[in-house]
Amino acid sequence: MPLPLSGNTNQVGSAAVQQSASQAGGVNTINSSVQTGGALSGSVPAANLPEGPITLTLADTIKLALRWNLGPITADDAARAARAERIQALSALLPNISASASDTVTQVNLAAYGFQFKTPPGLNFSIPSVVGPFNYSSLQGSLSLSVFDGVRHGNWRAAKETERASVESARDTRELVVLAAGGAYLQTVATAARVASQQAQVNNAQSIYNRAVVRKEAGTNARIDVTRSLVEFQTAQQRLTSLEADLRKQKIALARIIGLPLDRELQLADPLSFHAAALPDVSASVRRAIQHRADIRAAQAQAAAAEQQLAAARAERLPAVSLSGNYGVLGPNPTATHGVFAITGSVNVPVWQGGRTRGDIQQAEATLHQRQAELADQRTKVEQDVRTSLIELQAAMGQVLVAESNRKYANETLGQARDRFNAGVATTLEVVQAQEQVAGAESDYISSLFSFNLSRLALARATGDAEDEVSNLLQGGRP
Repeated sequence: MPLPLSGNTNQVGSAAVQQSASQAGGVNTINSSVQTGGALSGSVPAANLPEGPITLTLADTIKLALRWNLGPITADDAARAARAERIQALSALLPNISASASDTVTQVNLAAYGFQFKTPPGLNFSIPSVVGPFNYSSLQGSLSLSVFDGVRHGNWRAAKETERASVESARDTRELVVLAAGGAYLQTVATAARVASQQAQVNNAQSIYNRAVVRKEAGTNARIDVTRSLVEFQTAQQRLTSLEADLRKQKIALARIIGLPLDRELQLADPLSFHAAALPDVSASVRRAIQHRADIRAAQAQAAAAEQQLAAARAERLPAVSLSGNYGVLGPNPTATHGVFAITGSVNVPVWQGGRTRGDIQQAEATLHQRQAELADQRTKVEQDVRTSLIELQAAMGQVLVAESNRKYANETLGQARDRFNAGVATTLEVVQAQEQVAGAESDYISSLFSFNLSRLALARATGDAEDEVSNLLQGGRP
């Protein structure tokens, strides 16, 4: 029973966090996002939902995703298919028992089988060439058993390891869906925070514009100040419109991942949070990931399945011992029967198979070599995930602290600029510049909070603890 060359039979898609350096101005130097593809970006419709708007916490989102996302459903079905293949391989090693009952009426033409009966002349009898019709009844039970067959034993052990790999892959899929759904939730929360911040910027810009109009009518302000403040006000409105559209699209994408109707209004209850903490030790985190990551255990099981397949291929050179038999009653009718039985033991010794066994062994060796290489690569990939996640978390923590400070000073600058403008010692230029600084600082702060929380989620995924740790992700801290 040959196995696929590669053990990477991913059917659920992918979910990964990406961070890139920003070349734009402002403090924010890191842009974070979560990329989801394949079955993880889809779902089946959730059942038994309440009417009206749906309020979601992060824990609610993960619970819905684990239940209705297409990724875990696909992975569970793949595990069920692997379990069925293991049962089929096991059936070849277990006794096969059957029972049959029959009642037969037949007539035989002996001449058709080459029987020609010629009696000597003068004898007063003849042998007919057609016998029958006659009747007989039979009731039998049959058994067949493979006493020793190395090939079948190897196939069964390989199927067991393949099933174990599918189960571990299903567990790893749950980790991926936590990352996908949690990342989508955080991204939507961040967009909602940007909308609220931008709405405040619109209100502030409108207040400045109204004040400029009043001063222009009083003759204490130039028309250019009114125009400048109007441009700033309309620019803030354009940004708000764009962000509101982005928020609606983010909510649709989130609903798609967790199985909610796309026409429902989603209300996100958990805000972004931040609390500084010491970074975990790199070596300890790598060791924990090697021990906890289900994808490593799946790769180990795939390699073990290839080892059993190789053993099965080598066992093609060994004799196979089997036993079969039947017992029952046979007679001209059901009331006149007699016991009959047959027992057969056989030994099948392969002598020459035209090089097939050698080809099977070489194919199995290639499969084993490929899967061992994939296992080694998977261990390296897990270590890369952990180290990368720790770097991103460290950068995100520093970014939050700087963005928080910059946000405070930008708001102080805007307050002073507005006071100077209201006192008539400054123009709207100074206020507009301060407004732009506040808008940039608020955007940087929200982006840094999003990057920090997403980095924590990515680190939990990298160490194999995403499903256990996600409930504590947004607990505590300051918004």
